[in-house]
Amino acid sequence: RMAAPTLEAIKYEKGSLLLLDQLKLPFVFEYMTIKTCEECWQAIRDMNVRGAPAIAIAAALGLAVESATKSFTTEAEAKTYLKERLEYLKTSRPTAVNLFNDCDRLAAFVDGLKGSGAEVLAAYISEANKMLAKDISDNMAIGKAGGEEILRRAKAKGKDKVKVLTHCNTGSLATARYGTALGVIRYLHEQGKLERAYCTETRPYNQGCRLTAFELVYEKIPATLITDSMASYLMATEGIDAVIVGADRVVANGDTANKVGTYQLAIAAKYHGAGFYVAVPFTSMDMKMKSGKEIHIEQRPANELTCVNGIRIAAEGIDVWNPGFDVTPGELIDGLVTEKGVCTKEEGRPYDVPAFVAKNSQ
Repeated sequence: RMAAPTLEAIKYEKGSLLLLDQLKLPFVFEYMTIKTCEECWQAIRDMNVRGAPAIAIAAALGLAVESATKSFTTEAEAKTYLKERLEYLKTSRPTAVNLFNDCDRLAAFVDGLKGSGAEVLAAYISEANKMLAKDISDNMAIGKAGGEEILRRAKAKGKDKVKVLTHCNTGSLATARYGTALGVIRYLHEQGKLERAYCTETRPYNQGCRLTAFELVYEKIPATLITDSMASYLMATEGIDAVIVGADRVVANGDTANKVGTYQLAIAAKYHGAGFYVAVPFTSMDMKMKSGKEIHIEQRPANELTCVNGIRIAAEGIDVWNPGFDVTPGELIDGLVTEKGVCTKEEGRPYDVPAFVAKNSQ
């Protein structure tokens, strides 16, 4: 099976960062040139670049590109500059834990550097560049782990090929390349085991029909688009084997913040006997938070709901409630698919995500 060309949301060479403008997809395929942290911050805030892993990588590389134009005499000046810029970039999207984890990790890396101002900047640029390659290898490992888990579950029910539903966009457009949940679908397709992928349109911002459908068509994967409100009836009539979604943040007990609409899919999957899996790299895991009650949920602008492509469709004067994310309780999740394998829980017990991470971290 020939692999179709893979999309790249982020293109980086030293001194140059290009971000695929996802607000223009699927009709215009155009890259934005990022030269400063301000431009990068705005692209993240406006969702020209989106998906928790991609946001963190874009931020790190945005600073790398800006750093290449700076010169500092002393180690202290270079360190202060880098750490202040990392703090600034963290303010672009509050729910994406990768952004915080990676910016904090990079700040700690910067703290430990020794040398001239130029050497400190060069070391930061090199470290930021490594994130891109690691994300791709992690995604491929997630794809295999999730695909094998879904096939194992299907085989126990006497099925050889599977139908899988996904929500929002978790593919090459949300990561460096390949994707998390969509990486699992890619893996199943590459193995010849995917009967069909279904994607929700993902209201209100339509990442499913604008982005996931675009990726699935681009890579010639058999796929069908549904509205979010059709998911339960699809499970009842078409026999979905598994739901696979990504995550912006998974906390210690397995509670998961992801694109709003994920929670209702988990409830529907439980009722219909479909497996419900969250594809999540270790960078999206938040060990500091004990439960989903602590997760800050970002409220998005009202016009995302009242307008489509800039055209108003809602009655003037109506109030809007528009959380960008919801929290799915860990008890509804059959497995957290990571680059180190699948984290599961015992029946009736909560997830122990910190124990799984500790056991699988070198």
